[in-house]
Parts: sequence; structure tokens; C-alpha cells
Amino acid sequence: MSTATISLLWLIFFITITSTTTALAIRTTSHELPTFREAPAFRNGVGCPRTTWVSSTSSMSKSLNPDSIIHISMTLDSTYLRGSIAGVLSVLQHASCPENIVFHFLASHNRIDLHKTILTTFPYLKFNLYHFDTNLVRGKISSSIRRALDQPLNYARIYLADLLPNSVSRIIYFDSDLIVVDDVEKLWRIDLGDHVLGAPEYCHANFTHYFTENFWLDPNFARKAFNGRRGAPCYFNTGVMVIDVLRWKQGKYTEKLEVWMKMQKRYRIYELGSLPPFLLVFGGDVKGVEHRWNQHGLGGDNLQGLCRDLHPGPVSLLHWSGKGKPWLRLDSNKPCPLDSLWAPYDLYRHPSSSLFTEII
Repeated sequence: MSTATISLLWLIFFITITSTTTALAIRTTSHELPTFREAPAFRNGVGCPRTTWVSSTSSMSKSLNPDSIIHISMTLDSTYLRGSIAGVLSVLQHASCPENIVFHFLASHNRIDLHKTILTTFPYLKFNLYHFDTNLVRGKISSSIRRALDQPLNYARIYLADLLPNSVSRIIYFDSDLIVVDDVEKLWRIDLGDHVLGAPEYCHANFTHYFTENFWLDPNFARKAFNGRRGAPCYFNTGVMVIDVLRWKQGKYTEKLEVWMKMQKRYRIYELGSLPPFLLVFGGDVKGVEHRWNQHGLGGDNLQGLCRDLHPGPVSLLHWSGKGKPWLRLDSNKPCPLDSLWAPYDLYRHPSSSLFTEII
């Protein structure tokens, strides 16, 4: 074989590899959603309340035994979809009665594609997908210390009660960067009493740090926010909340949160996105939940995303709140030690494996 022939063959091979890689890159960087492996089917354990669904053709049908159903809500978008998928898998894997769980997903874009992704990844999951209209927060969002906190979908939890069907009277809200390592029914069954919202509280945290000087220099702000509360206001993380939907609606808490969002636009009284309005409306009136249900901050601080350790005590839920997300750190080969606990729940199909298959 001549040198010219060999050179031509190498050129053809190089063009083939380059074309394949380029085509893959185009698919990866397009608006298409990532793909995931199918999750196994999770079945109820012995002793689970029997639940009969009215229709098997509907992804979320009415149950003939509604008291046995656990309702969980999460947001879905292309940026955090990988985290949401891992979160759903972790809930199902550790639940004693996984067939009695219904997921309520909120999305503002790509609803058809997102619905297909959930359906193909979790063929046995009972779920519904709701459209969150970003016009609801248009003109109400102020810039914060991290761009991710400014996204409209981050505010969807404020409007959750209005989006759910009337049959849902209680719901757990989960962020998209957490995994559950315990039976979620334990969290579901907490007694809220006459509280609207339950969450782990952290009263040792310096509450003043969550608001600007503009807030504390005007005593009318604190008076309006905290007068008449049952206790001293404490920090709580809104990534894990148990909500009494009926009391929320009756008390018009969506409107109360919007009041502070509008106040923020005028006076710049906080820096952390959708969290401070919740602190202002519910601080001092939250049903405390065991800290094990929100081991938060594992993503590091909001500016640098440095590695964090677990808080002292038992763990039922790990939450990568903060700047660093485990899937990004794992992909960049710069994981934090605790990211290894998230990895087993990752169903993402890596593009590199697809490229290898195409070349072969």
C-alpha cells in the first residue's frame, strides 16, 4: 500500500471521527433534554395500605383510598433535571409503600419533553405535570447573590397551592438537588397541628444575616413581619417543606409572600432569592421537624461552592443546597467526598458512552 493511499485512509478516518464528534456535540449542546436509564419498578411492602386507582391510563388518577397517598412536589427544568431524577429515584428506593406515592411536577418550559422523560425513566410512576406561568413573577423578582436563585421556576413553590388539584390537602415540597435515604412516609406523617408549614429549623443561625441593613434600619419592617408570632423567628431551608395546602389557601399565603417580593423591589431588603419572603411570612410560626430531614448546605456556600461536611446527628435526607451540585463536580472529576453518596442515584446516560458506540 502506497504512502498516498495510507494518508488518504487516515484522512477519511479523521473526517469520520470529527463528523461524529461534531454531530454529538451539536446534540449535546442543543435544547434537547438529557437521557436517562430506565429505573426499576418499586413495589409496595407487606402491610402497605391498599390503594385502588380509578384509571390505569392516566398518569395521576384519583385514588379510592386518598388517605393512603403521599403527595410530593418538585420542579423540573433542563438545568436541574438530572438532580430531580436522582431525587425521585431515592424517594422510591427507600419508601416502604412506593406505589402509594404521587409526584406533582412543576415546569415552565419543555413540558411535553419533560413528561416523556419522566414517563420513560419511571414507567410505573404516578405523577402529574403542571405548567408554571412565569408571568406570575414577572416584575417581582429582584437580582440576588447567585444567578440560579433568580430563575422564575425557583419561585414556583410560592404558587404551589394554587396549581394543585383540590383533592390534595397536604404536600411535601422537595428541591431538585437532594436525595432521600429514609422512608419518606415518616416525614409525611408529622403532626403539623394548626401550623401551615413544617420544616427543620436552625435557630442557632444568625437570622439577621438574611436581610440587608435597609431592613433592620427601619423598625417597621421587622414589626410588620414578626409581631404576633408564636416564637422567635428562626432560619429554615425552603428546599424541604411539609405544607398544609388547605390552610395555605385559607390564609392567602401566596399573597402574603408576594407583598414582601414587591417590598423587596422598592427597598432591597434581602439578597437570597425566594428564601427571605418565606422567612418573613413564616419565621416564628413553623412546625419544627427533625434536622435529619434536611442535611442542607452540601453544595457549599453560595459564592464559592466549597466542600461541606454533614451536620452532627442522624441523616434521612441529604441536600446539596448552595453553589456546587454533585453531578457537575462528578463530571469534572472534582467531587467533594459526600458527592459519592449522590452518585448511586444518578440515572444519566453519559454522552461519552454513546460516542464510543457510534464509532465502533
